[in-house]
Amino acid sequence: MKLNCVVVDDSSIQRTIIAKLVNNHPGLHLIGDFSNAIEAKSCISLNNIDLIFLDIEMPVINGFDFLDGLKSKPQIIFITSKAEYALKAFDYDAADYLQKPIAVDRFNASVKRAIDMHLLKKEVKEEEGEHIFIKSNLKKLKIFTAKIKWIEAFGDYVRVVTEDDSNLVLSTMKSFENDLSKDKFIRVHKSYIINIDKVERFNSKFAEIGITKIPLSRNKKEDLVKALSTS
Repeated sequence: MKLNCVVVDDSSIQRTIIAKLVNNHPGLHLIGDFSNAIEAKSCISLNNIDLIFLDIEMPVINGFDFLDGLKSKPQIIFITSKAEYALKAFDYDAADYLQKPIAVDRFNASVKRAIDMHLLKKEVKEEEGEHIFIKSNLKKLKIFTAKIKWIEAFGDYVRVVTEDDSNLVLSTMKSFENDLSKDKFIRVHKSYIINIDKVERFNSKFAEIGITKIPLSRNKKEDLVKALSTS
């Protein structure tokens, strides 16, 4: 897992330094670096950003005003040469506050904190996420629907394939169709229901999820195209 991140600093030298630290870190993926908040905001609106390395003192729009204008706020690591902003920075729930010049060890410690916070939030989200219960091998299992890849008719059973494993359930495809969100799941064949978020490629005959080709019924391609365009 890597955190998608951007660097926002009006100093080209500082941007280069931070970008190099990001590119050298195995847990980070640099989406872009920007000299001003306006360019950064445009990038954030178009990409899934997990972490921003943000300078506070910038012309036109400073770091705090920039954050105030974001509808959805990624994690923030503030970067500045002045210590007096630290208290206000933590009012914004910052992951950390780095003072220039930045030491590599201190940078890595901040990133570790951000990654730990990201994983914790992900776990909480999964615990609270949409789920169903299935009965398999005399056990009742809680399955998060976001992890389901596809559901397949298997004789008198239904096979539920997730990111983690697969389970056989004595049930019907119709029952699963009724239980799952129609915004995320679509019946593409008499024997298959797929999670549209897991589809990587498709053509007139198959939808591909990983290395698995799921057959499409002749009249289901248009339904899949429509579902993917609105997801």
